[in-house]
Amino acid sequence: MADVKTYRTNVRIGNWNEDLRLEEDAKKEYLEKKKRGDLVAQKVDFLKQNILRPVNLSVTNDGRLHFGDVVMLVNMGGENRECSTVSINADINSLIKIPSPGIQAPCGISAGRGIQPCTRTAFIITSVDGSPEGSTLVYEKSFALKTTSGFARELYLTSDLQSFQKCAKKSRLQEVNLVDDCSFLSWWKIVHFDPQERLEYEGQPVPANVKVLIIHCKTNQALAVLGDQVLWTTYGKEHEMTANTFLDSHKAEQDNNHWILCTSDPAGDGLVLLRNPESVANNKELTQSNPD
Repeated sequence: MADVKTYRTNVRIGNWNEDLRLEEDAKKEYLEKKKRGDLVAQKVDFLKQNILRPVNLSVTNDGRLHFGDVVMLVNMGGENRECSTVSINADINSLIKIPSPGIQAPCGISAGRGIQPCTRTAFIITSVDGSPEGSTLVYEKSFALKTTSGFARELYLTSDLQSFQKCAKKSRLQEVNLVDDCSFLSWWKIVHFDPQERLEYEGQPVPANVKVLIIHCKTNQALAVLGDQVLWTTYGKEHEMTANTFLDSHKAEQDNNHWILCTSDPAGDGLVLLRNPESVANNKELTQSNPD
């Protein structure tokens, strides 16, 4: 008799009414979030749709960099590192929609593997001393790097002295991120990548699409990508960025610190870096082809 059912299979037992209400509330909440675009998948799609939107880099007809130029910062990689680009490391928690859609400061950066110009990878060379837009950038002259307007909100690449509370998450080295105000912490300068020729090139125009060092003015540390520090971001596997000078046995900066400020090809065939990779490898030829 103990195995005989005393009720039909369609009889509801337990807290069936409460479970039904909870299920209806969960479905209602889901539909409301979907209508507002607040679902995680919708936020990710919205973020990628805006931050990966193509951007036209500046075209330099004289082969030099100028204030106001829109460029990409590309590292050609090393033994254990592929080619990477300084990129905005924004996730769905960085999104704001009021007063207009965009990313909020402070925002992190990372070295992404994509080298296609877009909102995420484009930076504007900005004067910090009143130099007119369009004037030539020279070695050792201070400048700022800011993101594009609109969704990227014109945030400035910034760094400060390493401390216990303010440092890179993985390496614990000097942190680099994006902020919304331009101060001395956002000042950078370009020096020649060869230490033996650095003094000779001081004050000379900076050629586009050649290897250089990007030095933080306050801390005198060079912008660097860390091949051994992997970040898993919304955009995939990337590397951590920091401001730290890595020297070899000859007291010369290693390839972690070598950057190319990439511009568009004047012929309209994409990036100079992609069209002429062999010329980028030989900085001396490219520099001598654009004499002062």
